[in-house]
Amino acid sequence: MTRKLPNPIDVHVGGRVRMRRMLIGMSQEKLGESLGLTFQQVQKYEKGSNRIGASRLYQIGSVLGVPIEYFFEGVEPGEGNGMEPDAAPSPGFDMDILSTAEGIQLNSAFFAIADPKLRKRILDLVKALGGLSDEVETPATDENQPH
Repeated sequence: MTRKLPNPIDVHVGGRVRMRRMLIGMSQEKLGESLGLTFQQVQKYEKGSNRIGASRLYQIGSVLGVPIEYFFEGVEPGEGNGMEPDAAPSPGFDMDILSTAEGIQLNSAFFAIADPKLRKRILDLVKALGGLSDEVETPATDENQPH
């Protein structure tokens, strides 16, 4: 028996729930308690294996402090319309990395750096380490050279 894949929109919405929950430092258990659910049900929502109903999504948004629209940001028109259930996800930015503990820590730490020039230099370093150094657009001026 083949297992049915979750709808891409359910996966996206669940990922946004997870990302927001982690950004505010809330556990699955705490979110579940706030909604009258078990943490296992929250896990299923976050994975997209269980679809979130409209009223439940409204409750989740209230608990997490975001409007319902937040959960649909980044959904492409026509995505997950049921016409092509086995279609590969569209290429582009991978939101999954942002919902990991490391992604959230990296994002929080990066934006905690007040100096925009330092943030830019760190971004250039990360691009270089990731093999994207040819895309780094930092001009070679005296201002960018170490002193």
